[in-house]
Amino acid sequence: MKVLAVADSDSYLKWAACLLGDLPAGCVTELVVVRTPIAPSPEQIVAAVNGRAGDPPPVLSARSVRRLAERTQPDVILVACTGPVVDVLVAEVLDGLRPRPVFVSGLPGISVPATEKAWIFRSGCDLFVVHSEREVAEFSQIAARLGGGGAVGLARLPFLRPELTGAAGNRVVFATQAKVPREREQRERILLSLAELARRRPDLDVVVKLRALEDERQTHNERFHYQRLWRELGEPGRLVFAAGPMQEQLQQAAGFVTVSSTAALEAIAMGVPSLVLSDFGVSAEMINLVFEGSDLLGTMDELAAGEFRAASESWCAANYFQPAEDNDWAGLLAGLAISRPRRPATSLLDGPEHAAGRRRARLRVEVPPKMLRVGYRAKRRMRRYLKSLT
Repeated sequence: MKVLAVADSDSYLKWAACLLGDLPAGCVTELVVVRTPIAPSPEQIVAAVNGRAGDPPPVLSARSVRRLAERTQPDVILVACTGPVVDVLVAEVLDGLRPRPVFVSGLPGISVPATEKAWIFRSGCDLFVVHSEREVAEFSQIAARLGGGGAVGLARLPFLRPELTGAAGNRVVFATQAKVPREREQRERILLSLAELARRRPDLDVVVKLRALEDERQTHNERFHYQRLWRELGEPGRLVFAAGPMQEQLQQAAGFVTVSSTAALEAIAMGVPSLVLSDFGVSAEMINLVFEGSDLLGTMDELAAGEFRAASESWCAANYFQPAEDNDWAGLLAGLAISRPRRPATSLLDGPEHAAGRRRARLRVEVPPKMLRVGYRAKRRMRRYLKSLT
């Protein structure tokens, strides 16, 4: 089976690289990055494919991705991208390939609660991959209600490495999340709690593990970057800021903390005592609802005191740590690659009412990012000018 994977950002690239590594022996795989405004930097690319053999994947224009697919004729195309990019690649850029490949997509981390938006953007794919029994059930309910799409498959989160364990080191790792908490003051409170832990425990190195450096793009925009906030606070304490692979940090970790990050699952898999901050609420908006019942929810006061804990075994069994024999995505994929369904998945975004959205998404994959940013700035200036005339 020949598989081409296309990613558009750092988190999806990491997911795609790991997922390809979980395919059965004998599969021929190729990984590329499609050029968009959120394409990872060269350093992010190296970190995302850490441990994968061969040269780092190239960054290609959408047209070059199409030409690559025409030349190599993959059996499967894994579209590991944000929702609008998945839709436009499958519906337009890669449409009409002969023979038609099986299109696969999915979500790279925690997807609880399941959302209609995630399903709708990927409804043109033949297989939708998620990572827990709960996610399969929730997305299957959405699929039954809305229609469109293909099968829902279960895979272990591919970067969970239970064979790796923490070394009971001297490091506490805080995993940032771009989207939450949203407010500047909330992020400053987290930094000050980490600084207080470092003050109370001089034997520990307290590390803020960044998803991206200040000048790098990531899947979601981060309005208040932690490293910039720390400088603006006057660096009132002893914190270390680091990028690169999470596993390198966890292998030296005595504790792990986050507000909401898939890295919490990596810490659990490696046996690192952890804490998920609940000070700003436990809700779908905070992307931490899934941690209810995990025994990991705690406060910044507990963080400052260095109180970390182990996850509930029953919670783990129901969330992301299912037995290997329950993971059916590879079998579903192999069956689809053999049968090549005559009726491809039906996208819920086909139709004239969605044409404008697809045009915007196509601009993101076809226009060079610098030119796109110039266009966006000109558009904003024009809007401000017109508003001033009213």
